[in-house]
Amino acid sequence: MKPRQFMFGLVLSAVMGGSMAIGGYKLLEDDEPVVQAPQEQPARNFRYSSLMRDSEVKVPEGLNFVTAAEAVTPAVVHVMTEYGAELAQNSRRKEIDPFFRDFFGDSFEDYHRRQGPSMGSGSGVIIASNGYIITNNHVIDKADKIKVVLDDKRELSATLVGADPSTDLALLKVNADKLPTVRYGNSDNVRVGEWVLAVGNPLNLNSTVTAGIISAKGRNVGIVQNVDASGNNLGVESFIQTDAAVNPGNSGGALVNLNGDLIGINTAIATQTGSFAGYSFAVPSSIVSKVIDDLLKFGEVQRAFLGISMREVDAKLAEDKKIKTLNGIYINDFSDNSAAKEAGLEKGDVITQINGVNVNTSAAVQEQVARYRPGDKVKVTYLRDNDTKNTTVTLRNRMGDTNLVKRELAKAVSYGGAKFEPLSKAEMTKLGLDGGAKITNVKSSEFKSTGMVDGFIITRIDKSKVEKPQDVERLLKGAEDESGVLVEGTYPDGRRAFYPIGRR
Repeated sequence: MKPRQFMFGLVLSAVMGGSMAIGGYKLLEDDEPVVQAPQEQPARNFRYSSLMRDSEVKVPEGLNFVTAAEAVTPAVVHVMTEYGAELAQNSRRKEIDPFFRDFFGDSFEDYHRRQGPSMGSGSGVIIASNGYIITNNHVIDKADKIKVVLDDKRELSATLVGADPSTDLALLKVNADKLPTVRYGNSDNVRVGEWVLAVGNPLNLNSTVTAGIISAKGRNVGIVQNVDASGNNLGVESFIQTDAAVNPGNSGGALVNLNGDLIGINTAIATQTGSFAGYSFAVPSSIVSKVIDDLLKFGEVQRAFLGISMREVDAKLAEDKKIKTLNGIYINDFSDNSAAKEAGLEKGDVITQINGVNVNTSAAVQEQVARYRPGDKVKVTYLRDNDTKNTTVTLRNRMGDTNLVKRELAKAVSYGGAKFEPLSKAEMTKLGLDGGAKITNVKSSEFKSTGMVDGFIITRIDKSKVEKPQDVERLLKGAEDESGVLVEGTYPDGRRAFYPIGRR
């Protein structure tokens, strides 16, 4: 399995469209870089580089990286993942029509069962002495097993506390105490040109430190894709861009200032070759701290939204709409139950600040809003007919209200003589599922004639998604007056199956 690659620069719009493919993107132009999540390790291929002379970076006299490096390195870990044959087998099956799978029979199944597990790795940052570790979601996504190697060479099994694909962050837990930690810094105070260190495990070289400067802030490079059922990308990107060398294996590692404070989690690189080519990108600590706090308190991230469709103000838009500034975000439209509309904002208004912070790009708006929860209030400064106005917006969730969502504990239910049980985290991770209901006692139930076997995991009933056992009971009861429903799901070995259930 290869690291993900993403088009960058002029072809960014193509990346967001139909040219996307699992595993990477074909370069449309040889001189266009790609943005890549530097996760898994390629074979080592070392080359000597020529000595730099006149172009060599000069460190200002008195500047010292030693203190920060010594403080941070013990708290950055090597995250190692294992992906079983079932995951590869399951992904292959999705591309093959069930008819052909049935035609090839046991030989098809045996072929895939012979495929061994694959490995991946990245980095992580210890933020609590009792074993909580931050990494990237793409480092651990769908892994069967997660292992952490500490700086003192101890190897510990890790469990996944929670993950947020929208920010590409995840939280792990190991069973250990009195671990070294990295303290949060304030990424808002980071300035372009400031020296920073990147700490991680690139190319399987543990505890590697590289130095660079902040090249830019608020970068949106189109790497985080988390599309909802309506086709909206919920990804949040407002990266810190640096020229500190980051390579495959650095993902999830620490970006720190010279005090050793965490100002970002290294996530991606711009590259044509798969290795560092001058630019790397980190999730700012302002977003990291909020996401991790949500995962600890609620089990999932509490996303807040203004509820607007926006575009950045440029020269053409300013001329067309007679806007006397090139700064700010133009409101094109509102979503249903929009928080911004409820606060009095209108189409054509130009948002210039959120809580006193200038917002000139969509990434800047995302970063400011992403640090709040539904129900929180933010002050929005905007222009209407070129007059400056202010309003207070009470942010809402995706459903258009201010409720906080706490992960519901799924419980087993009995229905029609069968028992439906929730999936464990390990089962969901192994099969790449985010929910489902496992059926048992089929032979003594109303479902014995369907062909289901104990252990079958129901993931969908007709067009409705099944996330927990209660969904099965609700959906089947609701279909009692219909001619029948189609139950879709998978077995623990990855085999997909479909069963019709008629009227009872």
